[in-house]
Amino acid sequence: MDQSEWALIKSAPLFEGVADEAVRRLVGNQFPKRYEKGHVIFQQGEPADAFFFILEGWVKAYRAAPSGAETIVCVFSRGESFAEAAMFNAGTYPVSAETVCESRLLRIDAANFRRLVHEEPDLALSMLASCSKHLKYLVEQLEQIKHLSAPHRIANFLVNLCSCTSGNCTITLPYEKALIANRLAMQPESFSRAMMKLKPLGVEVERERVSIKDVGRLIEFVASERDANLSSCPG
Repeated sequence: MDQSEWALIKSAPLFEGVADEAVRRLVGNQFPKRYEKGHVIFQQGEPADAFFFILEGWVKAYRAAPSGAETIVCVFSRGESFAEAAMFNAGTYPVSAETVCESRLLRIDAANFRRLVHEEPDLALSMLASCSKHLKYLVEQLEQIKHLSAPHRIANFLVNLCSCTSGNCTITLPYEKALIANRLAMQPESFSRAMMKLKPLGVEVERERVSIKDVGRLIEFVASERDANLSSCPG
């Protein structure tokens, strides 16, 4: 790995505040591995013998029903780690993980991590911070599903992809629309209908490219729904 990749790893919440030497001991002689789109990294119920850091690409974590239907729990991107909490959860993965596109991942051994936690207390604190970040994300997702309509959920998703908070912006959807729909707890056909409702707000879609005429207006659109829900809460 080059210096830029080491810097990316060090900037992750899991390694924030941890000495460089401790991180290098944790990674050991592991080298990043490239995976094709659709590669299953691990399956729900398998022994949690490692966690992973994303250097390139996207990875979805999901639960599979007996019928084969998938429920997306989270989608992780470059610079994020995943599955670290599973190492302390009865030793099995509570979800499955699969690459959404061609991805490059660093595998970190669970036994080595647990051993190093005893020697480096800062690593344990950093892991708690990382788990707290994941929990915050899940709470926010639940809040969106419960309180935001489908168009507002999509608008919020698009706003988070924008590099600015005002003016026009063109973005490329990071992965397939069907996966975005699943992540936002809606069916693909509902996703398409809800996306069309954003057209009067200046949102134009052409395949994977989305043009937003006024990002600020879209932010206000999301905020108005949140404010309306807060004002309707008792107490």
